[in-house]
Amino acid sequence: MIRIVLSVLFLVTANVGLAAGGGENLEHADANVHDMASVQRGAAMFMNYCHSCHSAEYMRYQRLAKDLELTEEQVAENLVFGERELTDYMIAAMPEASEQWFGKKPPDLTLTARSRGADWIYSFLKGFYLTEGGWNNTILANASMPHVLWELQGIQRPIMETYTDDAGQEQTRIAELEVVEGGKLSPEQYDASIRDLTAFMIYLGEPAVLKRESLGVWVLLFLVVFTFLAWLLYKDYWRDIKK
Repeated sequence: MIRIVLSVLFLVTANVGLAAGGGENLEHADANVHDMASVQRGAAMFMNYCHSCHSAEYMRYQRLAKDLELTEEQVAENLVFGERELTDYMIAAMPEASEQWFGKKPPDLTLTARSRGADWIYSFLKGFYLTEGGWNNTILANASMPHVLWELQGIQRPIMETYTDDAGQEQTRIAELEVVEGGKLSPEQYDASIRDLTAFMIYLGEPAVLKRESLGVWVLLFLVVFTFLAWLLYKDYWRDIKK
């Protein structure tokens, strides 16, 4: 029975890892959705820098107060802008014309952490660099999105390198990004802010994760105790039969 329980847990863990996505060039976000202070800071980052263009249409502002250990007054004062109400869904104020401005309507971000993975979000927000043609990104090339956090991070330029591909042809690629103009935050501070934002987006993708994982510990403890009791019952049941 113990083997069965462990096998099920292994399969669940493996499936979660596969669903989270990944890639060779992604940096590990190390975002902690259970660090409430980090998620709260990430909520402020999201509202100030992302929500003007991007919706989180499956979430209500009121839910933030419930899950993030904030009062409704704190949420209304610090996280709700314009004429929105606490009971409203988090719909961006971006007009319909945004599709013509950017070539693509800014996507809803509610489930991005589940579809792309935390490492993808973290690496994407660190991967913007400036070229003569405008902003580009090492993770999502030719993205329509401008680098809205450039004042915090600063301006990065790509350092190119030459390599030979499998066909024997010389190609160029980005070796690394170099900060040529500093932002309001140091690189360490910017990384920490992006980590907070990533933690909040993990929460957006599955608000129940805050309670589900803490409940999971008790479920595992129950399974361990149940397995032990079942083993004792097994021993007692077969003791007389084997005689």
